[in-house]
Order: sequence, then structure tokens, then C-alpha cells
Amino acid sequence: MKRRLALTCVVALFAHAAGAFALDYGSVATPSAILYDGPSLKAKKLYVVSRYTPLELVVNLSEWIKVRSQDGALAWAEKRAIASTRYVVVTAALADVRQSPDPAAALVFQARKQVALELLESSGTGWLKVRHADGNVGYIRALDAWGG
Repeated sequence: MKRRLALTCVVALFAHAAGAFALDYGSVATPSAILYDGPSLKAKKLYVVSRYTPLELVVNLSEWIKVRSQDGALAWAEKRAIASTRYVVVTAALADVRQSPDPAAALVFQARKQVALELLESSGTGWLKVRHADGNVGYIRALDAWGG
């Protein structure tokens, strides 16, 4: 009985601690950004990402940010290339964007895989309020996008 209680307490502590470390995201602000294997222009160039690509911010140094991409890869980007404006990228083949955070709500538009949408708000209920580049605003299921 004591062992079960202790295990329950440990699990509860880890669950509480995990909530304290909310993920922080940013997006590429420049037309493109080079991701490096270290925080230096002399480091190996890994790949280039385009404007609005969402990135998880892992480590923040004075001029560099360590980021995690959608595929889980870690790399370094120059801080000047990353904005705090949040974008998500559609991960579903075709995602419905609805008028309200409800699967029965009217359809505003559909977005194809890899389309970047500006994140306006995270409802905490499994829906993200987003804006398309053409100005249309609606709600997408969080499961259909990455970066939010």
C-alpha cells in the first residue's frame, strides 16, 4: 500500500513538473534561415528553412537560439532570423478550418499539408485559432497542425 502511494505521488509530481515546462515556439521571420549544428556562423550548415516555419525554442543565447524542427531535429539559428510571432504548419493532408472550435461548425476554408497559418490563440481545448495569409480566420484541430 505504501509503495503504491509513493508511486502515485511520484507520478503526480512528474505530471505537475511537465506542465510547468510549457513549450515555447517562434517562427522564421526572414525570407529563409540557415540552421547550423552549433551556435556559430563557422559551424556546419545543416539546412535552410523558409519564412513562417514554426520552430520550438529550446535554448536562448545572446545571438543564437537552439531550435527543434517539426521532425524533431535540433539545430541552431541566428536569433535575428526568428520572430516571436507564432505560426503553425498543417500536418494533415487536408485540414478543415472552422468558424468556431467545434467539428460541427461551419467550414471557413481548408488548408493543405505544409501550409503555414498564423497562430492567433490556443484554446487549450484541442483547437487553435489561426489566420490564413489571405486574411481568413478560423479554428483548426490542434492534431492537424504543428507548432502550437
